[in-house]
Amino acid sequence: MGWLIWVGTGLTVIGLSALVYCIFAAMSAKRAGLPDDVLRGRLQRIVAINMGALLISVLGLMSVVMGVFLG
Repeated sequence: MGWLIWVGTGLTVIGLSALVYCIFAAMSAKRAGLPDDVLRGRLQRIVAINMGALLISVLGLMSVVMGVFLG
């Protein structure tokens, strides 16, 4: 089950990379001095990406744990 560990590791790295992107995107959106509606729209989009990144990261970690238990 070594392949499951590596696939899970890859998913986790992708999820964590997307989380880092969300952090920097939110910081740059807040620093841009945008009007409230535009800022709210950008942050809503970032939150959607953030939730997807968390899901991918959790699935990756679950795959790693399953690979360790089965292997």
